[in-house]
Amino acid sequence: MKIAVVGATGLVGTVMLKVLEARNFPVTELIPVASERSVGKLLSFKGKEYPVVVLETAVGMTPDIAIFSAGGDTSLEWAPKFAAVGTTVVDNSSAWRMDPTKKLIVPEINANELTKEDKIIANPNCSTIQMVMALAPLHRKYKMKRVVVSTYQSISGTGVKAVQQLENELAGIKGEMAYPYPINRNALPHCDVFQENGYTKEEMKLVKEPKKILSDDSFSVTATAVRIPTAGGHSEAVNVEFENDFDLAEVRKILSETPGVVVQDNPDTNTYPMPIYAHEKDDVFVGRIRRDESQANALNMWIVADNLRKGAATNAVQIAEYLVANNLVG
Repeated sequence: MKIAVVGATGLVGTVMLKVLEARNFPVTELIPVASERSVGKLLSFKGKEYPVVVLETAVGMTPDIAIFSAGGDTSLEWAPKFAAVGTTVVDNSSAWRMDPTKKLIVPEINANELTKEDKIIANPNCSTIQMVMALAPLHRKYKMKRVVVSTYQSISGTGVKAVQQLENELAGIKGEMAYPYPINRNALPHCDVFQENGYTKEEMKLVKEPKKILSDDSFSVTATAVRIPTAGGHSEAVNVEFENDFDLAEVRKILSETPGVVVQDNPDTNTYPMPIYAHEKDDVFVGRIRRDESQANALNMWIVADNLRKGAATNAVQIAEYLVANNLVG
């Protein structure tokens, strides 16, 4: 099983290697891929060292699976080249997500849609993944009408440059800025670029992607995405209105029994999800579960996950695991 990791030296790529190793993915040969400046650099994986290669070299090595985390432009250009030599691509960028010919997969929800013919598979947006993990089982039971989500997103979602900006600000050092304003002691209602409708790209991903993942456009979503100075982990305040009424105890039971979801919800003991507890974990944590008393059949939840793990690397690796387990590669 030859596995290429495209963007292996980046923030998400580094986590992908950790996740592949931690989950004991059956890699016989690792192909770490990065830009020219990293070529020849050795990356350690399961006690062996592998040299970094460029994309062209990696295509020639015909990996079974290529997991991409190198930006949309790279994915648009190179994913089809890998697919053409028989490699199955799992892409973590936004390049293919809304392409009607490509599947958008959260394994716990819709991996059963995958076939051997799917050569380019899209990994959803980090904020979308954690939200749909909690909403999907409730949607099946009560049928969603409308979702209002406000996100509190970690700087690690922007990348290394943003992490460096916060570290510089904490140390009182002037340096390169990833954001138009300081992020320390601040909150920026600005994730990704603004669109003509006044929403950011990140907000529109939250609006569109859940419908595709759930194969259902009968519900509506509106979003406000905010960047906050946490080093890792995204948090979301989610308000969902259902067509059918619910029982709170049953809601907690459904979520507790959902694979990949952990309920942390006890106000008496101040138990609720926080990014500091989600760090380097693969689960999605849900708490502050309560009825919205201003609206019939409406529920409030607080959802937290490590955006580099389940929000990116882990979800991609889980897709690869499903492909291997169900003989959908090659």
